[in-house]
Amino acid sequence: MSKIAIVTGGNSGLGFATAKKLCDNGIVTYIIGRSEDKTNNACKEIGPNAVPVIFDLNNLEGIPDMIQDIAGDENINILVNNAGINLKKPFEDVSDEEFANIIHTNVLSVFAVSREVVKIMKQHQGGSIINISSMASQYGIPKVIAYTASKGAIEAMTRSMAVDLAQYGIRVNCIAPGFIKTKMSAKALDDDPERKNKVLGRTPMGILGEPSNIADAVYFFALNEASFVTGTVLPVDGGNSIGF
Repeated sequence: MSKIAIVTGGNSGLGFATAKKLCDNGIVTYIIGRSEDKTNNACKEIGPNAVPVIFDLNNLEGIPDMIQDIAGDENINILVNNAGINLKKPFEDVSDEEFANIIHTNVLSVFAVSREVVKIMKQHQGGSIINISSMASQYGIPKVIAYTASKGAIEAMTRSMAVDLAQYGIRVNCIAPGFIKTKMSAKALDDDPERKNKVLGRTPMGILGEPSNIADAVYFFALNEASFVTGTVLPVDGGNSIGF
């Protein structure tokens, strides 16, 4: 029987690469996205193992039914909490509403989705949850206070979840991507040569990562090769987090 995975925000960028990696290896992968066109097109591009789920994760009340609809009587073997939003703004200009909005999407929805998936994984006595963090949680990056707070919470939650859930055979790990070459990041860095030089200058490997680098790390955590690994935060960053 095929394994079943959920990838939130799997219709673009790192989530798309992750969903493709899972699907290419025979794992039926439910891609949760807000945009119907974008999510359906991503699934068509990936192939028959990709299943679109059109859902806004800000709708916390709807998450239990959505997860139950996906699972049916089957287990959900793998959950990748990838969906998230960012806000680049000077610290003192960030409103309470803006800060709360980032926390709502990046933390509360991750908790709610994980809670509902864990209920199913417990029944089937096992599973792997992979959270996606950021370099923003490894060191200070200017103008992203709310995003940084949300990703710090994700790393702390990873450790707490791992301790709570190990007794049920559920492993929980986290990946902290470095600077990865996506359409969004490439545009941001190309428009800001000083920032791009700073990024590459403190990355010992001297290059931007590829989305597939993150997908490969997720795949490792998802399967039996990582059967004795839980509660870890793995930087996949070309050495950026320890670069000088």
